[in-house]
Amino acid sequence: MTLTIHIDGAARGNPGPAAFGVVYLRDGQVVLEEKKYVGKTTNNVAEYLALLHALARALQLGARQVHIFSDSELLVRQLTGVYRVRDAKLQQLYEQAQALIRQFHDFQISHVPRNQNRRADKLCNQALDEAERLGWTGHDTR
Repeated sequence: MTLTIHIDGAARGNPGPAAFGVVYLRDGQVVLEEKKYVGKTTNNVAEYLALLHALARALQLGARQVHIFSDSELLVRQLTGVYRVRDAKLQQLYEQAQALIRQFHDFQISHVPRNQNRRADKLCNQALDEAERLGWTGHDTR
């Protein structure tokens, strides 16, 4: 099975309260949407957490091929080898992502403009809004 997955992570403040949103599509149809508040962290960590969650869920769903779309230029360029991963926390997350990626027959990741990632962005902001209403419950993931 092939899944197309749109991911987004965001932090309000950097670091600040953070969340991610993920949209899974099969044959152009949405099969699942997820959002999660991840606590206080940076925007880049939130982007990586979105990726890790999406890859793990894709494996659970039985996907063997995935194409990830992200509006994070840093994330995409690090995963494609254009940029080196210099931050120690991001290096750990990068290594976790590589371990998950190796479990797929085919993996692709592409950068898209924010306006082509609207649904994942909306889910991310919904998670942040819900957490704010609850008093920013969660943990620090920096």
